[in-house]
Parts: sequence; structure tokens; C-alpha cells
Amino acid sequence: MSPQQTRIILALLIATTASAQWLNYPAPGIPRTPDGKPNLSAPAPRTSDGKPDLSGVWNGPGAGSYDRNIARDLTPRDIQPWAEAIYQQRVRDMGKDAPRATCLPDPFAYYHMVDVARIVQTPGVIVILYQGTTNSVHRTIFTDGRPLPQDPNPSWMGYSVGHWEGDTLVVDTAGFTDRSWLDIEGHPHTEALRITERFHRRDFGHMDLTLTIDDPKAFTRPFSFRADQTLTPDTDLLESVCEHDTSIPHMLGGTAVKLAPEILAKYTGTYEYAPGRQAVITFDGDLLFMQEGANPLKVPLAPNSETDFVSRTIGEHVQFIQDTQGAVTGFIYHGENGDREALRKRLTEPRP
Repeated sequence: MSPQQTRIILALLIATTASAQWLNYPAPGIPRTPDGKPNLSAPAPRTSDGKPDLSGVWNGPGAGSYDRNIARDLTPRDIQPWAEAIYQQRVRDMGKDAPRATCLPDPFAYYHMVDVARIVQTPGVIVILYQGTTNSVHRTIFTDGRPLPQDPNPSWMGYSVGHWEGDTLVVDTAGFTDRSWLDIEGHPHTEALRITERFHRRDFGHMDLTLTIDDPKAFTRPFSFRADQTLTPDTDLLESVCEHDTSIPHMLGGTAVKLAPEILAKYTGTYEYAPGRQAVITFDGDLLFMQEGANPLKVPLAPNSETDFVSRTIGEHVQFIQDTQGAVTGFIYHGENGDREALRKRLTEPRP
């Protein structure tokens, strides 16, 4: 089997694991519409003490957002220079030191964004079981009034305590190992990291979830983003186990190519796959960034040569096309689903 075939099969298996659970089993206690479907707009259930009951199997908003770049809404002045330098180096290295490349847990926020999770709520403690893409992990949230420990043992999921503010569960987590990443692309953090989650179950099937990241040693200010959850009733989790995965070539090593800013700047601009389908190329530091359509996500592209750039996250290539005078006229996006060609529409100012 070729490496390309192995990658495709692995991607299909991961996609299947993330979307498919056990066979449908009508769970008791689920409010239903007249046709028997779960009524996700029904009132949120409550525990015997009157608090919202967060129990259930929940699904995140999906891949391609803050799971890949947790700092996507920040400006350069919001990130400490050393942290931005490490982020760009990790992109250039194509994830060879990523935790998931050696079967270690994914970033904390990733489990909220992409994976399915079961919340089990009891008096005094809440347990979250994450299905995981590469590894199933779990968390314990203590709601018995204890404070965060002063010097918790560093761990991948941290130490969590929670309290109620009205109908909102507020969870503070600290004690993270600095071996973990904040996102799939590689933003770093320090052991000073503190994450605050706010869970609000607004009805039976929908939960508002906001995460706030506070690490003054890596960022110049705290910042927040949403990872709202949707209930997935009548199902259960699948086990995910990573066992020395070396089947993804683009995570096994980086590229030694480093291009001057004036070379990167000539690729910046707006490109068009078809009328109304655009991609914008910008650059920052040693990397190009691609933003497609209305999605604000900017995918980092590391140089593989002067005209060939590779996506650290999925390993697909962008090959720029030049005319006989050396002017960039477009690019070809080489992906697993085929090639897509885009023509340059207009220039944009390069990022400083």
C-alpha cells in the first residue's frame, strides 16, 4: 500500500470515528416531537437542587476553526514575540513535534471544538469523557467548593474546579503541562496558563460554551472564543486509541526552505477559483497564509520550494504559477480530492 493510500484510509477512519457512534438506541427521558425525533428545543432539564443538568452526549461545532488556530482573532501585538516565533517554527516543521504525532493528547480546546463528549453531572463532581480523534481522554470538575490548588501537578487536561453563577457553570482550570499545544497548528503556552469555561444549557439540545485563555507569559491579554455544543441523543461514544501513529508523512518532519520577505510578498493577493469563489494570500514572518471564501480561518503555508507551499495541518500543496516574466498569475491547489486552479485577481498589500 502506498503512503498516499495509507493517508486516505487513515483520514476516512478518523472521519468515521469522529462522526459515527454506536447504533441508534432510543434513550429514556428524551423529549420527542410527534414523529418520534428528539425535541432539542424542549426546556433544559434540571437537577434536584434546581441547577441545569448538563448531562448528555454533546458535539462540538466541528473542525476548521479555533481547533487549528486558537489565536485567529488576535493581532500581532496580542502575542508575545517568543510565542509567535515558536508557532511559526512549528508550522515550518510540519508538526514533527506535535503531541498527536507521538500519540499524546490533543490540545485542550480541540476536544470541545471537534470531538464528541459525554458529560456526567453529580452533586460535587462533574466528569467529561471525550471520545477523541487520536485518544480518548477524561476530565474531573470538582463542584464541592474547593479552590484551585496552589501548585497542581502539571497534566494534559489540567485541574478543574467549578461553581454556578445563576444557570451558568463556570469552570476554572490550571496546572497544564507546557508540553501540550493550544491548537493543532502549534501555538505554545506556559505553565501559567489558565482556562475559564462558561457552560450555559439554554434548552434541551443546545449549550452555549465560551472559553477564555489567560497566559500572560505567552499573550499580552486574555482572549475568548465560542465553542457551542449540540446534544447528540440516542447514541454513545466510541473508543479512540492512538498507537505509535507514523502514517501521516507531513507530520514526520519539516522543510528547511526559508524565503525572504520580498519573495513571499510577491504571492500576496486575491485569487479566484471561479466567480464568487476566492482565496486571499497574505504573509507574516516566514509563512504564507490562505483564507478561502467567508471562512475567517487563515491556513498557514510553509515553503517547500520557492513556488511550492505545503499546509502543515493537512499536508496539501499550493503551487504558484508564474509567467515568462516571473509575475505570479495564479496557483494550483493539490489536494486529496483533486487539483483546483485559481487565477490571480488583484494584488493586496503584504503584511509587515
